[in-house]
Amino acid sequence: MYGRRAGTPAVAPVLTGLAGWLPSAVVTNDDLAARFATTDAWIRSRTGIARRHVAKPGEATSDLAVEAGRRALVSAGTGSADTVIVATTTPDRSCPATAPVVAGRLGLVEAAAFDVGAVCTGFVYGLATAAGLIAAGVAERVLLIGADTYSTIVDPQDRTNAVIFGDGAGAVVLRAGDPDEPGAVGHFDLGSDGTQEELIMVAAGGSRQPYTTETSRQDLRFSMRGKEVYREAVSHLTASARDTLRHAGLKADEIDHFVPHQANLRILRSVSEELGLPPERLRSNIESVGNTGAASVPLALADAAARRIVQPGERVLLSAFGGGLTWGSCLVDWPELPPTPHPYEGGEEPTP
Repeated sequence: MYGRRAGTPAVAPVLTGLAGWLPSAVVTNDDLAARFATTDAWIRSRTGIARRHVAKPGEATSDLAVEAGRRALVSAGTGSADTVIVATTTPDRSCPATAPVVAGRLGLVEAAAFDVGAVCTGFVYGLATAAGLIAAGVAERVLLIGADTYSTIVDPQDRTNAVIFGDGAGAVVLRAGDPDEPGAVGHFDLGSDGTQEELIMVAAGGSRQPYTTETSRQDLRFSMRGKEVYREAVSHLTASARDTLRHAGLKADEIDHFVPHQANLRILRSVSEELGLPPERLRSNIESVGNTGAASVPLALADAAARRIVQPGERVLLSAFGGGLTWGSCLVDWPELPPTPHPYEGGEEPTP
């Protein structure tokens, strides 16, 4: 399952805990319709989204990450991890990284902790990073969290992006295990194309364009060229998923569940069709949460697990695409996990 080369140690990352967390504030399509010249029907038809959760003023990415991480550790039946990875595009600060802060608040003061920046592909990149650390014997148990607060970087007056993005966090616990046991994660496919960085970006605030008093407000906000991103997302998600299946020696009809990054429902359906997967094998929670960046894939997993849609022994294909451009996919043999609570604050999904 792990897809190791001959002669390497037979060690793989094994999924033992899963959880998600969403802030309590909800923005519905009707709320946005009052702000923009749009309607609930227009937003649903183009994105598949009905509502999204947003962080309250003063609520940071680390706050969501800590709660998702705490729940994942409970799910795994442990209070410890020797490594904490936070995949995010919206860190609490540009310096230091958010992961050490999260680790400290979880009582994991001695753990190695660092961030992964691959935008919406961050969680899959984080899985591959955890796999490498475990295979090398550097880590024994990894807490991987995907967390983003896009409401802090998206212009609230930008209708195109404000209707798409939400905030949230999802987390998994991975331990060193056998490549053939339930829960093993592997057969990774990762890629990037930095020649197209301008398709998804925040232009200012880094070393290329440092912030000054003359920096425009728009350059500090998230921007995305939607039509071009749509084409690139469908193309790279499909190709990455196919490469992963080929590496594993599997066909699409041998996949029980396809859990892609929740970018846009039309993108997800297009990729599923390209792969030849029946609609019922596509797992999506985008209607309830929108696009939550690096939190997207683990939140969709947590949602499916909470609804008991995914069963032990089933094969799950994960795929993601994001700024960079970056993309990646991997496979998971679903394990037996404790009941997973809904990732919504209060434990239940809010009524639409």
